[in-house]
Amino acid sequence: MPDGKFISLDQRLYDYVVAHGNNSDPLLKELATETATRLGRISGMQIAPEQGTFMGMLARAIGARNAVEVGTFTGYSAICVAHALPPDGRMLCCDVSEEWTAIARRYWAKAGVAGKITLKLAPAIDTLRALPTNDPIDFAFIDADKTEYIDYFEETLKRLRRNGLIMLDNTLRDGTVLEPGDSDSARVTAELNDRLAKDDRVDVALLGVADGITLVRKK
Repeated sequence: MPDGKFISLDQRLYDYVVAHGNNSDPLLKELATETATRLGRISGMQIAPEQGTFMGMLARAIGARNAVEVGTFTGYSAICVAHALPPDGRMLCCDVSEEWTAIARRYWAKAGVAGKITLKLAPAIDTLRALPTNDPIDFAFIDADKTEYIDYFEETLKRLRRNGLIMLDNTLRDGTVLEPGDSDSARVTAELNDRLAKDDRVDVALLGVADGITLVRKK
């Protein structure tokens, strides 16, 4: 089998990718800066700017009206998706941190999308299980506790419409999915990756963007 076709990104080339593949939004830059300043190292949980642009494009392309996010952090990804929804679109954001989502609430208001978003502060798995199955989700983003990824995925898929999309973040886990060792998060992520590769309910693409993102389309 021939070698795969891919390119390794150094910092200069990555900066080029971001400059040419990201619809720069000054408010999102402001949010990213505040998140980094206030939260320090933990701000690395925030999605990459080109990923946010990609998410918004996908949500808009499928005509999403009803979106769900599992793991909201300071609200960057929610803004990207909410902007793509129509004026009467709805987005449910699931998180457990009052501190982080307080930042999100401020920026949702600044971005003019607060009216589209409902924030639920509770364990996400409980929130998902409480959702009705007769009000289908069009687009979902999963980026929370990796040890819960399989359950998050299954509960979301039950409520996803046909041809709806789920995006799962961090599905390469910095390469540790190859040898998870004692890491529960890497082990569960690798298990989910293996399951999805054989799941005939969905089409799957695992992309080497950021720390790995997996796109799932419900058949």
